[in-house]
Parts: sequence; structure tokens; C-alpha cells
Amino acid sequence: MTDLDDQDEPPSKSLRKRQSDDLQELGEALIDLPQSEFDALPLPENLRDAVTLARRITAHGGLYRQKQYIGKLMRKIDAEPIRAAMQLRRERERAGTMRFRRVEQWRDRIVREGRPALDQFVKESEHPIDPAALSELTTLADQANREHREKLPPRASRELFRKLREVDSR
Repeated sequence: MTDLDDQDEPPSKSLRKRQSDDLQELGEALIDLPQSEFDALPLPENLRDAVTLARRITAHGGLYRQKQYIGKLMRKIDAEPIRAAMQLRRERERAGTMRFRRVEQWRDRIVREGRPALDQFVKESEHPIDPAALSELTTLADQANREHREKLPPRASRELFRKLREVDSR
């Protein structure tokens, strides 16, 4: 058997099943998208209608059948633009999560170490920090550090986190 003979064979049943399942999952992911992101996707009208209907169905059996129908529609279209949009969404979520964790780590470090850690944050910040924001961060850092030392409720620490996130997202 040569390589040419292998190319003439249709895909195996298990491969077709895996591809079908992947498209089914992609179609089901459309149901859970926020409306604004769903509206932005380039979808055929019949698929858009099917997903919109699935969002309104509450009966388990009915929803199951609607998901099967969405999977059938997905097999008839080019799913790559949808896949690319979903991948972009996952990457944005991942970047947002990483940014959130970075701000949490800075907040924890500033609460523990005080002003030296805040100075380091300012130095490593990707964006310039205006003097008013820096003054507020310094005050919050001092309060949060005091709360941490005296085992008080972390009010200033929470506010410090909000302010750090605001400064980091500019």
C-alpha cells in the first residue's frame, strides 16, 4: 500500500465521530456566550435562531434535542471562524485572569512589606502613574499594612486592590 492509497480512503468512523462531537461542543458553547459576544459572531441565520431558541428552553429533554440540532447545523457550515472567535475569547479571559492574579500578588506583597513593595510596583508598572493616584496608593498601602499588622478587617487592603487594578488596566 502506498501513501496515495491512504489519501483516497474516507476518514474512519471514529474520526468522523470525534469531529462531530467537537462541532457539537462548539455549538453548545455558543449557548453559554454572553449576548454581546454572540451577536458579534458571523453565524448563519438558522444557527443563530437555533442557539437563541436553546437559550430559552428549560426542559432537559427539549434542550438536549435542540443541542443535537445545533450540532447538526454546525456540521453543515465552516466552523473555523467560530472556532477562532472562541479561541480569542479564551485568550482574553486567560489574560484577564493573569492580570487579576498579578494585581492580587502585588496587593499581598504591598500589604506585607509596605512602601518598599509599592515603590517596586511603581517602578515595574507598564504605565506611568499620576501623582494623585500614587498618593492614594501610598495612603492605602500604609493603612493596609497597619491593618495587617494589627489583625484588623482588611478594608484598606480591598480598596488597595481596586486601586491597583485600576492603575494596572490603564
